[in-house]
Amino acid sequence: MAKAKKDLMCGPGDFVVYPTHGVGKVVDIETREIAGQKLRLFVVSFDHERMTLRVPTAKAEVAGLRRLSSRKVMETALTTLKGRARVKRTMWSRRAQEYEAKINSGDPVLISEVVRDLHRNTGQPDQSFSERQIYEKAIDRLACEVAAVDKSDKEKAMVKLETLLSAEKPEKPEKTEQSEEVAKPEEKAKAEPKVIEENKPAQKATSKAAKPKTAAKKPAAKAKPAAKPAKKAVKKPATAAKAKPKAKK
Repeated sequence: MAKAKKDLMCGPGDFVVYPTHGVGKVVDIETREIAGQKLRLFVVSFDHERMTLRVPTAKAEVAGLRRLSSRKVMETALTTLKGRARVKRTMWSRRAQEYEAKINSGDPVLISEVVRDLHRNTGQPDQSFSERQIYEKAIDRLACEVAAVDKSDKEKAMVKLETLLSAEKPEKPEKTEQSEEVAKPEEKAKAEPKVIEENKPAQKATSKAAKPKTAAKKPAAKAKPAAKPAKKAVKKPATAAKAKPKAKK
């Protein structure tokens, strides 16, 4: 029995993290018969949600149940809060899905990125209702794990996080991430002027080549009126010859 307990990732009284519910406490390890099979289950209590969860010990890692993060991982998460927000230039609905995925991953570093991006200091635009909901959910998850690692309460952990968030950010601004959908139109806009510039010399060359053709046709049109004076010169002597005999009579 003692060997079986050593093989488990945690025991009664230990704090664990479940991805979609946050930090919980293992209350007991019980054995139950389900569908004719005996299963050992972790009984995890989540006080902040007033919920008890039973996870099979054999599938705990597959389900995402894990121990508390190490202090080194938590320091990385807290350092992330000190950086500048990096907001993608995409629709809010898509960003909200990404934030929810990060929160449900259970990774404190990813959760701290959500808190950092959605935090608003004084003088900045207020959060929308949906932004506020996701922000509160993320900072609550992070504060619970910080409190469990530091062996303090949630209120002290919340004050610690708020202090880090309100601290002065580095002067050098970080570049905002752009999604592929936003980057593609910009690449197309840059490529279009090149095509226009390449076509302009071709248009000038064709227009210059066409001008000599029209100039060659104009002299041919002027040569036709030259035949008309010859006909008038023949008719004039005839009229003069008829008029002289009439004067003799």
